[in-house]
Amino acid sequence: MLAARITVSKATVNQMVQALQKAYKSGDVGMIKRISVLLDFSRGEPVENIVKQHGVSSSSIYEWIKKLLVEGVAGLKAKWQGGRPSKLTKSQKKALGELIDAGPEAAGFRSACWNSALIQELIHQRFGKVYNVHYVCELLKNLGFSFQKARFVSDHLDEEKRREWLQQTWPSIQKQAKAAAGLLLFGDEASFAQWGSLSYTWARKGQQPTVKTSGKRKGYKTFGLIDFFSGQFFYQGIEGRFNSESYMAFISLVLEQTTAPIFLIQDGARYHTSKKTKQFFTQHADRLTVFQLPSYSPDYNPIEYLWRNVKKDATHLKYFPTFEGLMTTVETTLTDFQQQPERIKALFGRYLKLMADPNCDGQLADRVA
Repeated sequence: MLAARITVSKATVNQMVQALQKAYKSGDVGMIKRISVLLDFSRGEPVENIVKQHGVSSSSIYEWIKKLLVEGVAGLKAKWQGGRPSKLTKSQKKALGELIDAGPEAAGFRSACWNSALIQELIHQRFGKVYNVHYVCELLKNLGFSFQKARFVSDHLDEEKRREWLQQTWPSIQKQAKAAAGLLLFGDEASFAQWGSLSYTWARKGQQPTVKTSGKRKGYKTFGLIDFFSGQFFYQGIEGRFNSESYMAFISLVLEQTTAPIFLIQDGARYHTSKKTKQFFTQHADRLTVFQLPSYSPDYNPIEYLWRNVKKDATHLKYFPTFEGLMTTVETTLTDFQQQPERIKALFGRYLKLMADPNCDGQLADRVA
């Protein structure tokens, strides 16, 4: 009956939330339990449910409600404690690591992101110990965790084919190309936007850098190929669209520029695998051998590093009032890379490390649009 008549004001709820944060920081387990119970009550949770969830008696709940109404949050008798928290045992630390690996949702939280406060609550729920929120960070570092930005991974990934590429396909391609004294070319395309691109830079505190933009949704498109052995770089900029015709024209240009056999590694873009393009490959099969990367695996293509570096030099934080200005800047940067094969070869460093370790997760580079 009491629960049906009492409403906790918003101001009191805010005071309890602040007190709860302080209780977590100080390690006051009793205060954490009392306020957690009262917050559930303020949300309209039935007393019988609170009893089951928190393992407290209904009489204790009503006693805490009475103190809250009469004396306010201060009546809950907070016992702020300092000092180092009690330690988790070795087995508890191992269990905590496994819980963190599984993610917050698996532990019953709505958030999918771990933060110190959430892990602090997890430790209290599962092991009955309260760590100072600042010490949680030290604990996590000692357990081998670091605060990192997540990355997207396509839900279409075929891990079996990716392993096959690492362990069988890639070594075989490299062996064939080396035996034939050919060019082992990784290919891809990039579009450089006239509206520029943003990036991190040093600036005065409180003075966020600004970059003018025309807002024109137009981009300078570029085909590219880089040779694994020599660092040679072939490219062609176009103003039109990426399609079978423009792709075949680019490959024809490359064939004209060298007499060496070409071993081409490409992704599954439609114009790479269209009927017209396949016919073109067949016509040039005497010099051109084509291999497909596993689906949704841009991290297996080291030319992604090149595009990222080109954008960094050519378009980051720059203003292009005209499309011609964009073209000139991009072409200048591409030419600079073309004249520095050693710089291109350096991009393969992490790729070689990846291929030498088939057990790693395959993360090579952030996808560059």
